[in-house]
Amino acid sequence: MTATFPTRYRDSLGHAKDVSIPVLFVLLPNVLMLDLAGPAEVLRLASQLDSVTAGGSATRFELSYVGPVAQVHTSIGLPLNGIRPLPDSIPPKAIVVVVGVSSRIDGISRRELEAASAMATEWLTRVAVPIRNRVICVCSGALIAAHAGLLNGRQCTTHHALCGTLQAIAPTAKVLENRLYVSDGLISTSAGVTAGIDLMLQLVAELAGPRAACAVARDMVVYMRRCGADPQLSPWITGRNHLHPALHRVQDAIAVDPARDWSAEQMAQIACSSARHLARLFHEYAGMSPLDYIHRLRVAVARELIAQSSLDMEAVAERAGFGSARHMRRIWRKYDAQTPSNSRRAGADQS
Repeated sequence: MTATFPTRYRDSLGHAKDVSIPVLFVLLPNVLMLDLAGPAEVLRLASQLDSVTAGGSATRFELSYVGPVAQVHTSIGLPLNGIRPLPDSIPPKAIVVVVGVSSRIDGISRRELEAASAMATEWLTRVAVPIRNRVICVCSGALIAAHAGLLNGRQCTTHHALCGTLQAIAPTAKVLENRLYVSDGLISTSAGVTAGIDLMLQLVAELAGPRAACAVARDMVVYMRRCGADPQLSPWITGRNHLHPALHRVQDAIAVDPARDWSAEQMAQIACSSARHLARLFHEYAGMSPLDYIHRLRVAVARELIAQSSLDMEAVAERAGFGSARHMRRIWRKYDAQTPSNSRRAGADQS
């Protein structure tokens, strides 16, 4: 079971120049503020990226906030007003995010909280399930999904302190501990608090592209961590777990145009340093040479072209910045035991 979002759902969004995706955050009383603000901020920043930075078409996430009550107190005591009622219907391509709540009940009785939770559960069952919307559960939001029957027979996770409770609510679910997030079909669940940011960054990577997710992570000064089920870290993210501004400027420039014929002098000019000093920065902070970083991104571009187009290998190599298909295969072997041709065949078998 991988931790990525279903290709079928992703493909259903189409390939227009600009894609708009409605996202409904379901808020309950005592909502955990970081469970809401973290994921929402990821989507807000992703929506501000232009197509060049995102490495393709721009993806806009249209955020709205709904719930069984119009005003809720949050975990930090700040009230949230203007929450829209749970709608009678939602667009087929809309994403529903069920936000977790604080374990401590303040400003509301337990009876009121249970009533609000029951309304959200009934709404999920009645509205989201029949048209097979994507449902994302942050932290304890998985408990609401479990009560709605969404996790039956699925792999899932939640805050480590609630895994036993989740298993009791959904006995047929396979509750996985020590996971940042888990996706099974159209349902995704995350562990506690900041793991919601990791899950939403993965959503951005799947729907808007890895470059977009990398740009958002950089803006938020967070590191895009892989899930335990993921086979490897994205090359767009590798070598970016540092805070050196000059090196990030160079890496950003390369990521925008990996196929460019980058010289040591051009990169050094962006970093406002000498070529020798920039090479030292790459080794110290990124753990690789400048050329190694360029090659990793070119292979990533080639892999995307192979997976998403019918271009022959010479055309793929040219667009990715390699001198020839032979050159591409030689560099490819440094990072992937599978050949480009085998990669295309494997992708065709999975589609």
